[in-house]
Amino acid sequence: MLRSLLKELVEAHGVTGFEHEAAKVVEKYFLPYSDEIKIDKMGSLYAIKKGKADNPKKIMLAAHMDEIGLMVKKIDDKGFIQFTNVGGVDQRTLLTQEVIIHGKKDLFGVIGSKPPHILEASEREKSVKMEDMLIDVGLPKEEVEKYVSIGDSITIRRKLLNLQNDMVAGKALDDRAGVAVMYECLKELSHMKHDCDVYAVATVQEEVGYRGAIPATFEISPDIGIAIDVGFGSTPELPKDETADLGKGPCIGFGANIHPKVYERLVKVAKEYNIPYQQDIYPGATGTDAWGMQVTRGGVSTGLISIPLRYMHTSVETVQISDIKNAGKLLAYFIVSLNGEDLEEMLCY
Repeated sequence: MLRSLLKELVEAHGVTGFEHEAAKVVEKYFLPYSDEIKIDKMGSLYAIKKGKADNPKKIMLAAHMDEIGLMVKKIDDKGFIQFTNVGGVDQRTLLTQEVIIHGKKDLFGVIGSKPPHILEASEREKSVKMEDMLIDVGLPKEEVEKYVSIGDSITIRRKLLNLQNDMVAGKALDDRAGVAVMYECLKELSHMKHDCDVYAVATVQEEVGYRGAIPATFEISPDIGIAIDVGFGSTPELPKDETADLGKGPCIGFGANIHPKVYERLVKVAKEYNIPYQQDIYPGATGTDAWGMQVTRGGVSTGLISIPLRYMHTSVETVQISDIKNAGKLLAYFIVSLNGEDLEEMLCY
């Protein structure tokens, strides 16, 4: 079921601000393990699982379901489409990609530019800029305009790819791998007793500034919030002290954005249940929903779990399935570890 969820999530289209298709997939898979599903005014989806305590504390989990992508900027006289980025797209990876333009109906297209044979010598030494690329859908302007409007979202056309050694690659694993972690957590909790109410929130608009997490946190007013996102997976050219190895467990974040008692409890639980984990240090803001959660209302005791991911913000982001499973298990056992506690030590410094 986890691979099935990942496949549907990755192949769903949900550029920041257009997350409704991804939300349908989340609802489909989360519903059997939730007592209630609701969607807020921003479009974030809440899967709520009630606790057994009389006056339960609230634990919020947050992973963003939006993806980076593109947007139609102009249709030229010959029907070629100029575009801009939504979120931190790596423009080096765009040339020759297959794309889908989500207009009145979906149109397939390809991203092209001038052939190398006719470039000036100075141009050959530089990567092609986004503004010099065009999308070709094979139609003249008057036909394109029947289906495509300025502001339509554009996604890379990519299927989930199963690699060796329990790895998968595809677009939008940042952060639909985190959404899959919440699914694994809810599934684990379905056969465990937990006192706290759990709110698993698939947030929107993280890629442009945690905009979904902030109102969701304000609405829920959780006692503890834990963001689930991705971190830089190790590859040969990257420094070891800035990356984490795939397959060695999720990373538990520590730093200014993280409440030390939440961090300590996550580590304690991982050790107690022999769940492999790694550590990630953040001297400032984490660049994740954890930042939006921590500073909402009067402040929230916040933690961060990250899944090691290679080739971030490309269409071949790569993760290892076991890291997702272990992160879900860690969160479930963390929530159960709070049974019978008043959480006082985690609600203040």
